[in-house]
Amino acid sequence: MKAVILAGGMGTRLLEETASRPKPMVEIGERPIIWHIMKGLASFGVSEFVVALGYRGDVIKDYFADYLQRGRNLSIRLATGEVTAHDAHDGPADDWVVHLIDTGLETQTGGRLRRLAEEIGTETFLMTYGDGVADVDIDRLVAFHRGHGRLATVTAVRPPARFGSLEIEGEFVTRFGEKVQADSGWINGGFFILEPGVIDYIENDATIWERAPLERLASDGQLAAYQHEGFWQPMDTLRDRRLLEELWAAGSAPWRIQGD
Repeated sequence: MKAVILAGGMGTRLLEETASRPKPMVEIGERPIIWHIMKGLASFGVSEFVVALGYRGDVIKDYFADYLQRGRNLSIRLATGEVTAHDAHDGPADDWVVHLIDTGLETQTGGRLRRLAEEIGTETFLMTYGDGVADVDIDRLVAFHRGHGRLATVTAVRPPARFGSLEIEGEFVTRFGEKVQADSGWINGGFFILEPGVIDYIENDATIWERAPLERLASDGQLAAYQHEGFWQPMDTLRDRRLLEELWAAGSAPWRIQGD
């Protein structure tokens, strides 16, 4: 199954990190978050990725163009420019096929997906965003999708807790506690499993996937929700990035694949 990753947004809520690079290239543990996403999907057998580029897509292209040489010892023949990569000292290179497709600077999420129709082809595919990680069981997600026979499945998640909760009587706090994830309702967590027919629900470049297409799919009875109770964390703000970095540095990142 191919995986589509939307990686073209401006990342305006993370300007501290995205002034010169796209958000999918912001690093967690010295690796861009798009790498973390791909490693997680690859652990379930996904080996072909279609990346929708937009803002600073050249940075993502450069990263993957040099991917083989990263983490490897090199021999360079200066007279010819020939580069020979030695065996990796931190493990073999990932055997992935990565399609890097320019989908426009101003194109919205639905429009980016529509522009990828040719690359997607006629088979069921996975689609996610290039700025969040989770420990979703992709095998179970796919099985759920196959079981209901609809055009689309969205992974529903609980929004991460951001603030402590207060119980107040008069002027005094009677109880303070960290707000738990389960206090909130379900939201779109990405990690869609989709049939190519969803492309027909997208009108043009200005179409936002999370609005009219998903609303129409839902009203047509073609959208199912896979409820994920585990870890899910977007990287929308600098605070989010610091949280992910802390989890990775502590060796307690729930999305981490053993051996990475």
